[in-house]
Amino acid sequence: MTTLDELRADDNALAPHYSRFAVADRLLLSGHSHQAWPDVAEEGLLESFADAARDVDAKWERAFAKADELRAGFRVLLGDPHGEYALGASTHDLVLRFLSAMELPRRPRLVTTDGEFHTLRRQLARLEEEGVEVVRVPLDPVPTLAERVAAEVDGDTAAVLVSAVLFETSRLVPGLAHLADVCRGRSIELVVDAYHALGVVPFALHDLGLTNAWVLGGGYKYLQLGEGNCFLRLPAHAQELRPVITGWYAEFGALADERHPGKVAYATGGDRFAGATYDPASHYRGVRVQRFFAEQGLTPEFLRQVSQHQVGLLASVFDSLGLPEDVVTRDRETPLDRLGGFLSLRCADAAGLQAALAAQGVRTDSRGSYLRFGPAPYLSDTQLETAMRTLGKVITG
Repeated sequence: MTTLDELRADDNALAPHYSRFAVADRLLLSGHSHQAWPDVAEEGLLESFADAARDVDAKWERAFAKADELRAGFRVLLGDPHGEYALGASTHDLVLRFLSAMELPRRPRLVTTDGEFHTLRRQLARLEEEGVEVVRVPLDPVPTLAERVAAEVDGDTAAVLVSAVLFETSRLVPGLAHLADVCRGRSIELVVDAYHALGVVPFALHDLGLTNAWVLGGGYKYLQLGEGNCFLRLPAHAQELRPVITGWYAEFGALADERHPGKVAYATGGDRFAGATYDPASHYRGVRVQRFFAEQGLTPEFLRQVSQHQVGLLASVFDSLGLPEDVVTRDRETPLDRLGGFLSLRCADAAGLQAALAAQGVRTDSRGSYLRFGPAPYLSDTQLETAMRTLGKVITG
């Protein structure tokens, strides 16, 4: 079992498992956008090729088994042993299928915030152009955000779509259980985007009061599963809904059933919101990485402990630099335990600083006016300190 002290050391205990990404020799602080994959991810990709080469079209039995194992991993992650999960190449694919199941002509109102990730921001803006009413609740003050969102729902509201962790600032959104209660009481669907929480913030649905919520997530970031491993967790009543945007895999479990003209059939469970033929290689890779996390004891609780230490260290080093606040600053009012897995710095020129850091060998990422330092468990304390001190050198010359 890996310990926090073993990860803090210069010879980080996990780093050798990421040799293909050379994490011990690089300052990869872009972990909020794209974490390195463990070497075993390649085993998954090779296995997918071997299955296809051997079985050709008969590979799908093995591929579907991988999909089921991936779903099982997501259930463990969300403490949701009986949940149904639809899989998709991206969260956008899944959001489209969800929205197509809403009766928007009858309830043409969607409530969200003005700080959602681009998947929701762009698609909801386009729907707004077509006549759907979209209410965007201002993020600040974050402590009352869920309560203010709840106050906006009415009889015309079909769904509420919010994040668990804000993608620009790393702030956790409190009060989601209250929001879920309000939505449930008015038969309004609640979608919680948990992508930026999974792998750094424990997200047990029952503990959070979100058993009746839809939950979006994926493995591109902290879970290290790579692209193509996204999910939509369905509440029990989802079996009553009929998405308009639907692929033939959503009928896969019912292909042998009697056809009824004028009535499109749907499979049960998560496949009700399935798409069509997909590349299963991502699931092979994802399953192998999920197994690796289990082997290394990388539980949500332990990863939260690691993340809080690393974000705290980055914040402490940044504060010690005493940099001009009109150039770069951070939120010092929000306690570290109310942050997700990265340190967000507000900058006069975030993109420029990101480029300057990259020229010095420090990989970060930026969104708008925010420069994001995203640590990962395979990085040592010395690497984190060096990366942040490089920011000081870039600014002060």
